[in-house]
Amino acid sequence: MLVENYIVATNNLLKSSQTATSKNEGVFIYELQPESTLRTKFKNSSTSVNALAANSTHIFAAQAEKAVVHVYSREKQAQESIISFPARIHSLTLIGEGVLVLGTAEGRLILWELSTGRSISTVAAHLQVVSCVAAKKSYLVSGSDDSNLHVWSTPQLLSLSENLSLEPIRSLSNHQAPITSLVLGNSESNNDICVSASKENTVLVWNYYSGQLLRTFLLSNTPLCLSLDPCDRGVYVGLDDGSIQLIEFLGSDSNKNLIFDSALQATPFKVAAQQWNSPGDAGSTLCICLTYDGTYLLTGHTSGKINQWDTGRRRFLSEVSSLTAPVTNLIFQSPFPINERTRISTVVKPKLSSHEHVLTTQFIGSITSEFDYTVLSRGFSTEMINDAITRFTIPLHSSSEADEQLKNENESLWKVINELRAVQKKTWEKYTTLQAGDT
Repeated sequence: MLVENYIVATNNLLKSSQTATSKNEGVFIYELQPESTLRTKFKNSSTSVNALAANSTHIFAAQAEKAVVHVYSREKQAQESIISFPARIHSLTLIGEGVLVLGTAEGRLILWELSTGRSISTVAAHLQVVSCVAAKKSYLVSGSDDSNLHVWSTPQLLSLSENLSLEPIRSLSNHQAPITSLVLGNSESNNDICVSASKENTVLVWNYYSGQLLRTFLLSNTPLCLSLDPCDRGVYVGLDDGSIQLIEFLGSDSNKNLIFDSALQATPFKVAAQQWNSPGDAGSTLCICLTYDGTYLLTGHTSGKINQWDTGRRRFLSEVSSLTAPVTNLIFQSPFPINERTRISTVVKPKLSSHEHVLTTQFIGSITSEFDYTVLSRGFSTEMINDAITRFTIPLHSSSEADEQLKNENESLWKVINELRAVQKKTWEKYTTLQAGDT
């Protein structure tokens, strides 16, 4: 049975004295389906918005107002280590399972390889704190309070060459106020999108491959968080008044994606769709996430409430939990297992100055199969060629009656062929002699 889990982080620095607890629990793992319940909780954490990341083995929580990241082991269900950095960390994201990206107060990005401890620090491309980051295997996008977005090449940043530039490959600068959230699309093509939200009450859609601005959406309230539909059909926006705004990218005929309509790209669009409201006062929507199939939406609020919404009916469904501190981060985990050949059981602490690194990882099962090796080899593998040579050079010894019969038949056929060749030779000699006499 598939199980849907989601990870929650809170900012305990913002909770009131009436709700303060000695345990100071700040990271939680909940199960949504098939049973809605709390599974695990971790102590000693206070996390700001956009400062939580998780893979299959660990949870990383950047501590609010500190230059520290807490690492929690999901297998041991305990805190594994405390990692210090040169500057305060304001945002986190993961590239795959093995690289953690950290946005700093200095406007830099730090890439930390979890299995080697290798650490790469970029130039200070942003003028203010890096408030949010989103990444894929090939590209990384960072947003800042300076209102700019920068697009980075992930292979370039992780390259072992010392001559490559650690600067962004392009900048997106149409916002006029601090960036609050950004998400990347689910496509692997050159038309993949990036959606960013700003305190100027706008949501912009970009083609981050080319740097082209596709659409500008105007809102009535300040957007604080974003969650993109799994099929990129629209984006769910969490607003500062606690409501949810759905921005749909498809037209009324559901066949045309309006964000790629060149006639509409230069015109800002005022979103007039009705907002989704929850009963009571839950406070501002600080974080938002969708289930893997997009049927349910979860939101975290300053009151500590976690609300569930039905995206099909476009309405509030239920309150799934109520915590004692503002809920700042929500991350849904895929219900499908990750088929990795390796796993990082223990992270290697970052080494900011060392150039010597040791890979520390655990292999799962066989490293590779004979079929994989054959398919992935360039041309024919050496082993396959040697095996073929051996098979053709070793004579086959068989005394079976069938083989003896075939041998006799071959000898008879060769005898007939040789006789026909002799006749052909004599006929050709007569023809050439007659031809010479005519000339």
